[in-house]
Amino acid sequence: MSREGELQRISKGVYYRPVQTSLGPSIAGASAAAAQTLRAPVHPAGLSAANALGLTTQNPGKPVFATPAPKPPTALRNAIVHTGRPSERVKLSSKEGAILEILWERARSSDLPAEETVRRLEAAISDEDSFARLATAALAEPPRVRAMLGALGEELQMPPRLLKRLRASLNPLSRFDFGPLRVLRTASEWQAK
Repeated sequence: MSREGELQRISKGVYYRPVQTSLGPSIAGASAAAAQTLRAPVHPAGLSAANALGLTTQNPGKPVFATPAPKPPTALRNAIVHTGRPSERVKLSSKEGAILEILWERARSSDLPAEETVRRLEAAISDEDSFARLATAALAEPPRVRAMLGALGEELQMPPRLLKRLRASLNPLSRFDFGPLRVLRTASEWQAK
């Protein structure tokens, strides 16, 4: 089919069926083609995550991603890829992975006022199923991520069983830098500095 021109070969094992347009045959999008070759999940990170969640209108010069894989995927060689994130992120959606990345960096890439940043993060995790997946994955994240997620979950009145697991995973003597998220009403209860 490739030799006959019906399919266009993108890379080994990846093909694209072009559609005839008024300007000629369509071409495959680079990001869509790259997504077909990835074996490990890749989530937006840094400014890419903030942009995906509506916390900024900025776009980085190079897209920024995070993955549990030990090496960056070759399909993303023109992007910045943070590797070695916890393997518990495998079952998360792109949006949920972006939320963990924003918490990991203490929401410092948000251009919005702290209260608006909190409001948008709460809107992004208001679904109980999504919060449950995040809470499970967060148990492998740094303690500050678990604390910030717990504070957000408590404000959203998430089920106590989920919040209890997050709280039990924290050292009661530790204090965490919440960055702009220190405006959360329950931040001090979740050991914010």
